[in-house]
Amino acid sequence: MLTGASGGCWQAMASFLQLPVQNRDLIAWKGPLLGAAMSKSRLGLVILTVLACALLALPALADSQARIVRLSDVQGSVQIDKNTGMGFESAFLNLPVTQGTQLRTRDNGRAEVEFEDGSTMRLTPNSLVQFSTLGLSDDGTRVSVINLVDGMAYVNWLGKKGDKFTLNFAHEKIALDRSAHFRVDTATNVSQVGVFNGDLEIESPSGNVALNKKKMATFEASDDKSTVANLEPNAYDDWDKQAVAYHDQYAKNNSSPYGYGYSDLNYYGGYQNVPGYGMMWQPYFAGVGWDPFMDGAWSFYPGFGYMFVSAYPWGWMPYLYGNWLFVPGFGWMWQPGYWNTWGTVPRFAGTLPAHFTAPVAPKGNASTVVFGKGGPVAHPSTPSHVVLRNGSAGMGIARGSLSNMHQLNHQVARSGSAEVHTAPPFAASSSRSGFGGNSGGHSSASAGAPSSVSAGHAASAGGGGHPAHH
Repeated sequence: MLTGASGGCWQAMASFLQLPVQNRDLIAWKGPLLGAAMSKSRLGLVILTVLACALLALPALADSQARIVRLSDVQGSVQIDKNTGMGFESAFLNLPVTQGTQLRTRDNGRAEVEFEDGSTMRLTPNSLVQFSTLGLSDDGTRVSVINLVDGMAYVNWLGKKGDKFTLNFAHEKIALDRSAHFRVDTATNVSQVGVFNGDLEIESPSGNVALNKKKMATFEASDDKSTVANLEPNAYDDWDKQAVAYHDQYAKNNSSPYGYGYSDLNYYGGYQNVPGYGMMWQPYFAGVGWDPFMDGAWSFYPGFGYMFVSAYPWGWMPYLYGNWLFVPGFGWMWQPGYWNTWGTVPRFAGTLPAHFTAPVAPKGNASTVVFGKGGPVAHPSTPSHVVLRNGSAGMGIARGSLSNMHQLNHQVARSGSAEVHTAPPFAASSSRSGFGGNSGGHSSASAGAPSSVSAGHAASAGGGGHPAHH
């Protein structure tokens, strides 16, 4: 992941080394003007260039081991400080979250962050978190340390592969190396922790507090005391429960090494075995003329430079790993693979369609560069009905708002469009699930919609057979 001066430096060296040996000899040893004197100076220049490239590349090579996690849901007003020196700016879906990032929700804002193994953290309105550590230990264990400065966070930590998660709040700390589902609400004078599943040990100035399932602990800042009682419901519990159920359903049968973004891949698209290409993924409602790089933004991060951010609700893993290929008769499809490292610019390969414009990172300052329908959503709302068309590729469809995406995809492929009524997105005010409920998406066409999400949806979409790692 070489960028900037180091990238250009190594490209120049690579060009030199790719020349035939005799041509390298001509360049290095037979200067047309200075003869032998030029040969020594040029040899010295080559050596100095190699050393300079190595020094410039050190931060970039270190960055190749750095972690990023995903801003996987944005509702209402959400702001992000990417540690660029520009302060808080409007956040939007699929922005990478790196070490040192701060995330803030405003009065009507809610956000979700997905970690590599599929664990999630959700923020309710008027909350602020700091990602103080997103690192790797020497044995490869992921270490995440989050500071909840203010507000409420729901954490569903899956505890896979021994990854370690620490949440600091007020004067307390929760350290996990196993699965747990809980919420933390913190303010100046008092903090509360409630456990839905698993068990916690909370470190506090007054002593450690063990907290089991369906229990709640209250910590008073004034006297350093804590009390334990039965868990009481909160208005945002339904929103969290719906989101957890969504991920549980659509993240099944994942054989890839990563979990972040996988549930959205299964909801918004499907895998199929394409002769000559192997197992490929494609979003629903794509169409042959659709271009996966036409809607998004370039967002700047210190140490990484500009990173491509897709505007599509599923647009995470296909833009960090694997290859995009243009398959005749199918259009653009994603081939999973290249799991060892993520890229700041999406990869594509093979024969490209006419008039294709490759994604190229901008140069200049740290301002976000938006193109197509990317960037912050000015008026984040979900209409009661939408018209699905070829080429939309899931844009404008709220997560879980339609329960029959696979069938609607076939309908749109046949007729070109379909008008559907959508269920409300996951919301605290919702009295029922935004997906799988009786009012899940209904098509105005004769095809209709089932009253619940089909249990075989992931399998029918190819979700059960993830391709082998490339």
